[in-house]
Amino acid sequence: MTVSTSSPSGTDGVRVVTVDHPPVNALPVQGWYNLADAVRAAGRDPEVRCVVLAAEGRGFNAGVDIKELQRDPGHASLIGANHGCAEAFAAVYACEVPVVAAVRGFCLGGGIGLVGNADAIVAGEDAVFGLPELDRGALGAATHLARLVPQHLMRTLYYTSRTVTAAELHAHGSVWQVVPSDRLDTAALELAAEIAAKDGRLLRLAKAAINGIDPVDVRRSYRFEQGFTFEANLSGTAARVRGTFGKEA
Repeated sequence: MTVSTSSPSGTDGVRVVTVDHPPVNALPVQGWYNLADAVRAAGRDPEVRCVVLAAEGRGFNAGVDIKELQRDPGHASLIGANHGCAEAFAAVYACEVPVVAAVRGFCLGGGIGLVGNADAIVAGEDAVFGLPELDRGALGAATHLARLVPQHLMRTLYYTSRTVTAAELHAHGSVWQVVPSDRLDTAALELAAEIAAKDGRLLRLAKAAINGIDPVDVRRSYRFEQGFTFEANLSGTAARVRGTFGKEA
């Protein structure tokens, strides 16, 4: 199953949405929509006061399923991935209650879109974050990376496709806590339980208020970026770059 939802015992008011799509949690088009639906449903449940976004397997998220795009002779899968990612990222951002991202292993591409829109991030010591988009012949999610690191670092990471560690993001203040990998789930649930102990109605008002004072409209900003992704594909640039691993042909 790609996306599942659970309510851990002993954590009143907490809902866990888990992605499990082997081998690397690179989601197909439908997977992004399923994730968006699960997060929205959790946020709308009046009994839920905090959502934990987690993943099973080798890493948190490796972005879009590139193989699905390559199998499509047209552009339907690309358009579907664009819309699906936008919906999933927006669902995390607009979730009526706070969202805690529990990040293990790699968090790449679309994974940055998810955690960049979360309210808090707890990461395992093995977690790495990055946007290898230029190596994949794609663009996008700079909007969300800019919520994790300062502007010039965001640009350098974007242009080089390098990754940063959880410890580095913790130093920038975007990761709340870095823990041993075997304590990740526990630590994320502990933070979620602390948040969920607050009054539910007040939490929902707080989430709406904080989103309302954001200086950047993240959904509009990301959709602007996606226009350039589509242009790269239409021009043939994306396919050429994917074949050369991001290097100049």
